[in-house]
Amino acid sequence: MKLSSVLLLLAPVLISCVDVKLPVDCSDILQQNKNQSSDVYTIYPIGSTSAVEVYCDMSAEGGGWTVFQRRLDGSVNFYRPWNQYKRGFGNAAGEYWLGLENIYQLTRLQNYELMVDLEDFEGNKKFALYSSFSVDAECEGYRLQVTGFNNKGGSGDGLGYHNGFKFSTFDKDQDTWNNNCARTYLGAFWYGACHHANPNGVYRWGADNTIFAIGVEWYQWKNYNYSLKGITMKIRPKT
Repeated sequence: MKLSSVLLLLAPVLISCVDVKLPVDCSDILQQNKNQSSDVYTIYPIGSTSAVEVYCDMSAEGGGWTVFQRRLDGSVNFYRPWNQYKRGFGNAAGEYWLGLENIYQLTRLQNYELMVDLEDFEGNKKFALYSSFSVDAECEGYRLQVTGFNNKGGSGDGLGYHNGFKFSTFDKDQDTWNNNCARTYLGAFWYGACHHANPNGVYRWGADNTIFAIGVEWYQWKNYNYSLKGITMKIRPKT
């Protein structure tokens, strides 16, 4: 048999043995192709069986950001139970939450930094940077670890208060308050007693003091009675 015929027969075997690295996050996608634009991509936080769609921000601060939370227009209800916050919900092309287990799996093996983009209804934009971000395992209540705030984006430190707290929903109260923060402020977050940021609160349209502090809020920028138009929380490996 000719050598060319043998190679032709072996080609499928050779191709199947090629080690193709699946992207764990958006920084991997950017490394594979530096010309990638911001869009929805598929990543694999814990291997080939863990495919999940995310929005990748390839433009801000060098790109490669994996978005795990995004509010844009109020089209998705964020007042949800624990099991949905654990696995994730929404649409990566619009509003969504990636899921606590996915966030934990992403941040458990390497150091990540966090960027939070904020926008009000008057077109003003701010952002916050944190040099270290991770989420502990479910057995630890998906506890938040966030430090290294940088205020060059002018937002103020909305998450510093939340560092070290477990995640709470209306049906799983893990905050440090006597009551249930998630039920009282109609959201789900790493509450203490209770919040300086409420990204998963009720989507209201700007200034509204009808019910105290239930909106999509970042206290250090807009206080407790202004619900933001947009907020995006995104991570990438720290360089």
